[in-house]
Amino acid sequence: MDDFFNTVADVHYFPKELSWLAFNERVLQEAADQRNPLIERLRFLGIYSNNMDEFYRVRVADVKRRILLQKYNTEDKEDTEALMQDIQNYVLKMGEKFNTIYLELHLELRKHNIEFIDQHKLNESQSAWVRSYFRERVLRLISPILLSNENLNLSKRLEDNATYLMVEMTGPGKPEYAIVQVPSDDISRFLELPIALNKTKRNGRYRHQFMMLDDVIIHCLNDIFSGFFDFCEIQAYSLKLTKDAEYNLSDTLDQSLLDKMSKGIRQRLESEPVRLVYDAAMPEHMLKLLRKLLGANMLDASIPGGRYRNFKDFINFPNTGHTSLEYPPMPALPHPDFEQHTTTFDAIRSNDVLLHYPYHNFTYFTEWVRQASFDPKVTSIKMTMYRVAKNSRVIHSLLDAVRNGKKVTVVVELKARFDEENNIHWARRMTQAGVQVVFGLTTLKIHSKLCIISRQERGKPVKYAHIGTGNFNEKTARIYTDMSLFTCHQEICDEVDQVFEFIEYSYKPFIFKHLIVSPTWSRNKLYALIQREIDFASQGRKAEILLKVNNLVDDGIVDMLYKASQAGVKIRVIVRGMCSLIPGIRGKSTNIQIISVLDRFLEHARVYQFHNGGDIDLYLSSADWMTRNIDQRVEVGVPIYDARIKQQMMTILALQWNDNVKARVIDKKQSNPYVKRGNKKSIRSQQAIYDYLASQQLGPTVQADL
Repeated sequence: MDDFFNTVADVHYFPKELSWLAFNERVLQEAADQRNPLIERLRFLGIYSNNMDEFYRVRVADVKRRILLQKYNTEDKEDTEALMQDIQNYVLKMGEKFNTIYLELHLELRKHNIEFIDQHKLNESQSAWVRSYFRERVLRLISPILLSNENLNLSKRLEDNATYLMVEMTGPGKPEYAIVQVPSDDISRFLELPIALNKTKRNGRYRHQFMMLDDVIIHCLNDIFSGFFDFCEIQAYSLKLTKDAEYNLSDTLDQSLLDKMSKGIRQRLESEPVRLVYDAAMPEHMLKLLRKLLGANMLDASIPGGRYRNFKDFINFPNTGHTSLEYPPMPALPHPDFEQHTTTFDAIRSNDVLLHYPYHNFTYFTEWVRQASFDPKVTSIKMTMYRVAKNSRVIHSLLDAVRNGKKVTVVVELKARFDEENNIHWARRMTQAGVQVVFGLTTLKIHSKLCIISRQERGKPVKYAHIGTGNFNEKTARIYTDMSLFTCHQEICDEVDQVFEFIEYSYKPFIFKHLIVSPTWSRNKLYALIQREIDFASQGRKAEILLKVNNLVDDGIVDMLYKASQAGVKIRVIVRGMCSLIPGIRGKSTNIQIISVLDRFLEHARVYQFHNGGDIDLYLSSADWMTRNIDQRVEVGVPIYDARIKQQMMTILALQWNDNVKARVIDKKQSNPYVKRGNKKSIRSQQAIYDYLASQQLGPTVQADL
């Protein structure tokens, strides 16, 4: 690894793109980790593949744009071409690991009577059944793209990240070529063959045999093309095209933002390709033709791979074996503060409440909004919407609130990447129902996770607020670790209300004494909190910072942390994804330690802890320490004042920092070595946090399964 990269020598900022790949390599480590259940390891391959698709759609596309811009900006010293080469080398290296792990998992699955077979392994009865299945369920979804069309613009015809087969038909005349899409959006990618047709047993039991939809189509290619083409031999190889995920919004004044976003999403379908992945077994003459049809710019972004594309479908691979092949269920814990009170408002009025997802159930939040929708004392509800579930119970409650005469305002972020269509759908539906839908600032994404509910209590208005780290999404709340603070601290609630006002009227002056609000007020506040620790260290006093973020890639923040390290501040960072800060640089970052925890759930919460001379300051926030979150988005961080909650959060942070099962050390080269356990007690932080929260419960022991 020491000589692997060209772009990290003699610099103090690790390139964020390479750091992101190091994160995805940790996902690949989970697929290789034999301590994980077998089916879960297969699903981690799906997660890895899905991550890599997004990486190319967003980050590699950005690097390619920077390469083009450098041709016109000779003063730019960044060596983006060397960075692109490093990316390609890293991806190829991990691709080899991926293929090795996939083959190993195949062998392990066979031991558990789960088997993948292709068309060559079908017996006569299975072959007939597959052909019948194809004719009845698949054929109607197939519409080949013929490559003999002289006017064909193939890169425009191929959809982003869809799986295709390139078909070659040879016979007495000139070879014919076609592209066939694998319709995995319409039908399952995994076809389980009837056990009754299986002629072989293992240990007295028939195997569960699966056939990929790709192989089903290859097995039945004759049924697609016979009668239209004269051929003696037909063969097919997989491919996938990844496109730039960016789009341009026109400045046409007579178009609504909804219409502009809808048009922008359609532009994404026709955007520039940034990666071609293909079956390494594809003959050279077919690959040459494919590259020609896609354009010369694909030469530097063509990656050979295994037989199959789009492993993201493996995220949902079914378990037909023993329950031990999956993670055991982890029952969602009741929260005593909510369980002890008749209504959610009674609970929050009693004291601040903190939920930890997915260990606590997200239904506490949905129940809060549901109760507000008909509570006669509630007058208004305001909420931000970044990513919500396809069939969101939260939004259904907001629609009920409008019907009950409540004033409902929802700030919808239409530019939430890859969720735009879902958000457009809900924005239109809410507008039609009478919700006041606000699209916020055209230049800033609204990424904060806010909800504020106003009630009339004893003739006076009283506000209740939610500030969180994660989206109001029932699905992701089951697999992302996030925190939600519920409070009726009136000064904090007033400031949450100010954030909504800022979104609508950004030209007005605002002052925030409690909240850390991006974009205008965040950077200076974070700098001041770090500087305060530097001042304590300079006085010879104890000075510490403990951070938990998804990404740490802002140069200004990194420089402040380097400065703090040089002053003697002890800095510990738990980072899930990208990290441009390089620990262990002599005289610069020797007081900085960084780990990354990757396990069953996706670590998503952001927490900042400052020692503050012993009077610890603790914040939870929607913001990572990235330039875009600090300067280019609306984000909100909230201080934790409740002593009980503060102690709980500090305990959870300590458990994560002491993880010695799923934690990796982020070193100078981001080579991802696991934290050495030594003689210490085994701590797997996600399980340890669940056990800790379970030990604090006073209500029922089980509410629902995660």
